[in-house]
Amino acid sequence: MRKLAETFKALSDETRLRILNILTERECCVCEVMQVLDLSQSRASRHLIALYDAGFLKFRRQGLWALYSIDWENMDKLHINLTGVLNDALKDDQTAARDRQKLATAVKIGLTGCAPGRAPVDRKN
Repeated sequence: MRKLAETFKALSDETRLRILNILTERECCVCEVMQVLDLSQSRASRHLIALYDAGFLKFRRQGLWALYSIDWENMDKLHINLTGVLNDALKDDQTAARDRQKLATAVKIGLTGCAPGRAPVDRKN
């Protein structure tokens, strides 16, 4: 029951829904999420970590960049179904469409990578 509540809690925030929307398009570094959603590094990281902890995302480092993507391979059936419902619900949403358009022009910032944030704790251990 607790895991189910945490899953829905993660989806109860508009910013996290917007992040899932852009991550269904492609993997993003924290700085790209910041650009698309006009967020500070700390807010973007906090929301990404919440989605990671809830089981929606995977995380990897590439040099100095912190990259997040939908964890299709390891998500359970509930998470896969919820992500599909979200995609369908946001297909015609104007904010979601604007975010997807902004994502097309978002870039990794600078040679030093994204501002450092807390790497997510491995939830599988």
